[in-house]
Amino acid sequence: MRGLLVGAKPGEPEVPPPEVLRNIFVQLGPVFVKFGQLLSTRPDLLSPSYIECLSHLQSKVPAVDAVTIEAFIRQNSPVPVEENFSHINYTAIAAGSIGQTHRATLRNGRDVAIKVRRPGIEVQVEQDIALILRIAGLMNSTQFGERYGVLDLAEEFSNALRAELDFTTEAAYTDQLRQNLAQSHWFNPKELMVPEILWELTTPKLMTMEWLQGKPLLAATLLGRPDVDRERKAITTLLFRAFFHQFFIDGFFHADPHPGNIFYLDDGRLAILDCGMVGNLDPRTRTTLTEMVLAIVSADAQRCTQLALQIAEPTETVNLVKVEADIRRLLQRYANVSLASLSTAEAFNALLQIVSRNNLRWPANIGLFAKSVANLEGVARQFNPAVNVVEEVQPLMTDIFQRQLFGDNPLQLLLRTGLEFRNLSLESPRQFAFLLNRLTTETLRLNLNIQGIDDLRQSIDSAANRRTFGTVVSGLIVGAAILSTGQQTPQLQILSEVFFVVASLLGFWLLVGIIRSGG
Repeated sequence: MRGLLVGAKPGEPEVPPPEVLRNIFVQLGPVFVKFGQLLSTRPDLLSPSYIECLSHLQSKVPAVDAVTIEAFIRQNSPVPVEENFSHINYTAIAAGSIGQTHRATLRNGRDVAIKVRRPGIEVQVEQDIALILRIAGLMNSTQFGERYGVLDLAEEFSNALRAELDFTTEAAYTDQLRQNLAQSHWFNPKELMVPEILWELTTPKLMTMEWLQGKPLLAATLLGRPDVDRERKAITTLLFRAFFHQFFIDGFFHADPHPGNIFYLDDGRLAILDCGMVGNLDPRTRTTLTEMVLAIVSADAQRCTQLALQIAEPTETVNLVKVEADIRRLLQRYANVSLASLSTAEAFNALLQIVSRNNLRWPANIGLFAKSVANLEGVARQFNPAVNVVEEVQPLMTDIFQRQLFGDNPLQLLLRTGLEFRNLSLESPRQFAFLLNRLTTETLRLNLNIQGIDDLRQSIDSAANRRTFGTVVSGLIVGAAILSTGQQTPQLQILSEVFFVVASLLGFWLLVGIIRSGG
């Protein structure tokens, strides 16, 4: 901002240390806390120390008092509260920046959780979003803003936050995740829970779901069937298989599996809570990521570079040789690391950083994927320090490749491929005849897009303008010299001096411009 105000050419911004930046977001309020949480999903923008610090960013927001919440719930309930609930605890059991959770009991005796949107939060959200968009608009005109897509990041955050204000969106995400994990041959779906949504008691401001009795995984006491160590290994395997099922089979995944969102229930099952942050991976991206995992394990820098170019979008001219050399150095760094101590999340985040430094921009869903993997691995290592991530994932890779190659229905894939070849065989002669017709009638035009030609044209135009400018300055000097020779009248003397002054100023201006541009 300082550079923008003084008219200088701003470079990379000076970001405060991670802890200071986290405290700034907390002091600015709930919206900026959410913004910090979004930034924690972008390892392509921030270094690992910032990602780690912002991943633990939580709002220090006190819960709304019981009297206010009771009035809010009664006002926004689709039917009178007494018709559905025998009891509601209006004192929150958990509070966040957007909503807070209360325990209640239905008239049939079933315990439920009610998530309530904080009264008046939508006004503050819109004010802070407008401010963030204005700042992003100013930064978008800078080289830094264009490189990192600051305006796109701000708009992405605005859309995500507005969606989070509508609890029916989170309820739909929860329902989808519950249905996706209800069947899998990688794990026993009966061992994993996602809370059921009670849609008849859910509105944009209130979300009602089944109550799951338990504690956060890292704070729970295991039942130990048949022993605690075996139980820990079984839970770790269940977690990895459940999340890799989301990543590579469904493409729809929980993007924030931090320790508070994974519960160990009293009956020994696991539960995944809080689907406010989710990600989506299309089939093409899932296939590319699968190959990238294999390329990283195989230390194939060339293939890793090719796959990165399939996902990332270039923002400037890309030096492919440098990208491959940087990736090769990264993979060599992990070549001698034992599989047991290998941090796949750290390696993948380092890869994101390398590609970003080489003028390539990752899509937002890749950042969410990296965050989810990092959180998952972090929880697994805290819960079970002996975990071997590669050992957990390796048995799944063959099945993943087989599914991506043949799909769930090989016969349907074969028929679809045959249909595409049939269409291609029918269309090819027509297209070829059309091309020959254009050639014979001399109406064929070639549309070439040469990378970097605009920069070259601008450089040539700039050089031509300077040469013309220099010619004008020289003409003024010559004209002034001619006027100064021979017999002079006072008018000619003044005109000659004016020519000299103007020529000097213009020449000095041209010289400063050449020096500032480095040419």
